[in-house]
Amino acid sequence: MLSMEAKIGRMQRLLRMLEQEAPLLARRVSDLTPEHQQSAKSYVARLTAQVRMELETLQEQSSHWDHNDPTPQPAD
Repeated sequence: MLSMEAKIGRMQRLLRMLEQEAPLLARRVSDLTPEHQQSAKSYVARLTAQVRMELETLQEQSSHWDHNDPTPQPAD
């Protein structure tokens, strides 16, 4: 089982990746029909919003978490 800090770290990395890749999305979907372009962009927007909400939830839970938790931390 992952520690709370490891979960938060993973969510932060995923959010950074989604935010960094957003400008490239237009180029990647440019060959698609306008409907499919909009669908892809809205999916990524919903996914990013969901990751942000889950990250906030984990950070709130972490404030109540025992920081002396002996669960080993995975190496990146």
